[in-house]
Formats: sequence, C-alpha cells, structure tokens
Amino acid sequence: MVRLIRESFAVIEPRAEEVAQFFYGMLFSLAPTTRELFPANMEVQRSRLLRALVHVVQMVDRPDDLVPFLKQLGRDHRKFGVVSVHYEAVGTALLAAIKRFAGDAWTPPVERAWAEAYTIMAQTMLESAATDDNPAFWTASVIEHQRLSWDLAVVRLKPDHPVPYRAGQYLSVETPQRPRLWRYFSPANAPSPDGVMEFHIRAVTNGWVSRSVVGHTQIGDTWRVGPPMGRMGIDRTSKRDILMVAGGTGIAPMRAMLDEMAAYGENPKVHLFYGGRARGDLYDLDTVQRLAMGNPWLTVVPVLESDPGARGVEHGTLADVVTRYGAWNDRDVLVCGSPAMIRATVSRMLVAGTPLDRIRYDPFTLD
Repeated sequence: MVRLIRESFAVIEPRAEEVAQFFYGMLFSLAPTTRELFPANMEVQRSRLLRALVHVVQMVDRPDDLVPFLKQLGRDHRKFGVVSVHYEAVGTALLAAIKRFAGDAWTPPVERAWAEAYTIMAQTMLESAATDDNPAFWTASVIEHQRLSWDLAVVRLKPDHPVPYRAGQYLSVETPQRPRLWRYFSPANAPSPDGVMEFHIRAVTNGWVSRSVVGHTQIGDTWRVGPPMGRMGIDRTSKRDILMVAGGTGIAPMRAMLDEMAAYGENPKVHLFYGGRARGDLYDLDTVQRLAMGNPWLTVVPVLESDPGARGVEHGTLADVVTRYGAWNDRDVLVCGSPAMIRATVSRMLVAGTPLDRIRYDPFTLD
C-alpha cells in the first residue's frame, strides 16, 4: 500500500495545484454545505491541502508519527463544525481528483490502496474528535499589540479559559478582521497561570492574515483559538542534549521551550542557532542571550545570511552553519522556521549524518 500510494502521488505532484482545484470543486459539488466552512479566497486553503497530503505521504509508513498527527488534525477540525458525512464527501472527492490526474498510473490496486489509507485516516480523525472533551475552540482577547517593525508585531492574548498547549506546540487562530481564515502560530511563552499567550507574527508576502494582524489588530479584539497541535517539545525522559535551529519568527516555540526549561533546576545542554538574512530578523536575540546569561546549560549562536560585515555572529545559511559544526548525531534536534528553511536544514543535516528519528519539526508553522 505504501509503495502504491507514493508512486501514484509522485505522478500527480507536478500538477498538484490542478489536483487541489479539482478536489475542492468536486467536494463543493458533492456536499454544497461544506463551502461555507471555507473562506471566499481559496488560494491558501489549496496550498494547505497540498502540504497536508505531502506530509501524510511522507509519514504513511511511520504510524508512530502519522497517527498522533491525524488525531490532532481530527480534534482541530471540530472548530469548523465538520461531521462524519463531510469525511465521506472528502474521501470521494480526493480519490476522484487523484484518479483524474494519475492517468495510466491509476489502477485497481492503486485505487484500493488510497481507499484503504483514507478510511484509516478518516476513522482515526473521527474517533479522536469524538473523544475530545475540550472546547472546539477558545475565545481570547487581545491585551497588547506591540509593533516591532513595519512587518513584525508581538501580540498577547488573554483567553477566557487557559488553552492546554505544551511549550513548542502551535495553535490555529481566527481574527475578526479575517473571518474563516484560520492561521497557525506558535506561542512564544510556556503556559502561564494567567493563561496569557504571546505570539510573534511577521507579515508575509500575500499573507492576508499576517499582514492584517501586524497592521490592524486592536486591543480588545476577540480572537478564536483552535486546539493545540504539533509534537515539538522537550522530552525530559531523554538522556540526550538538545540542538535547536530557529529561523526568524521560528524562535517563538524555541523560546517557549526555553522558558519552560528555565523553571527546572537541572536541564540538558541546549545549543540554539538563531538565524536570519539581516540583523533585523534576529529581533528576539537580546531576550535569548539574556536567558543564556542566567542559565549555563544554554548556548546561543546568532547566524546571518546576508550581512558579511556583522560581528559576533556566524555567517551563512542556517543549513551551512549548523552542519559546519558537525552531524549532531548525539542530540535531539528541533527545527522551526519557514518551510524552505526547514527543508534545507533538515536535508543538509541528514546528509551530514544526523539520524532522521532525532529530528523534529512541524509542517504548518507558516502560511
């Protein structure tokens, strides 16, 4: 089944955008009520579908990673009002889209493989959603909006009830300025007694939500926050030291984990590489360096890609600099940043000899 799914997906992947367009057209035809679950502009939603498919195909032979991901996805979809009949329509539309673009690669065995895989996926998601006692989403008020630059803001939220996330996880949010456009962001602080969450949000090109948050968020705005997702976090049962690699606002989940670790008397050693193109991208460098001054287990290495005259930093991409130090095969590795940065860094580390099962990263940290 794994081989058939991967081989057929490789055939359709070059036409992935067409696949996504056909899929949603078919879904809205089979189940017209699902259209109201999505925003008017479907461009980002199609991209999100493709990333989800790629992620599932990559993990289809790794159930220990895939099943937790599907369970979280099932819980997350409750915020949309998704019910079992929607899963049936999604399955039908998905198989129809793959069949249309797979051509001769679509055979009866391939069809059975995809049908069986989707049945397992849908059942896992439905069971997880049915057994979740938490709210489908939380409401939270904006209590601070600090604009650090024209394209970067820190937003602090106070939820009506504490959101049960773990340091390192990410959350989907919906803002009043962009209804039905949910985006994923990582809290930059560990869970606190008052429940306040801090988000670091950079406005990205064509980013409807991020640009709106940076430019138009007001104190008192009410956001909706979805269930926590992601598997990044500090494994305190591991005997290994830790390598963290953060690009830009990817520092947020790393800082949350460091924040959590600082509450412990003993910690594994942590080596943090914090990178960006120019000095302005390292907006949180002073914070993590101050944290390192008070915690000898933490080493912070700033990395700049396009500022050759800067002092006190390593020069090059994060992929270049991290692998320049070695393979890190004795560490637990956590990576967060843009999709391109994650791909480049993980690929170079694997070539350098870092074991795949030691590397953790999440697929939905940037839209």
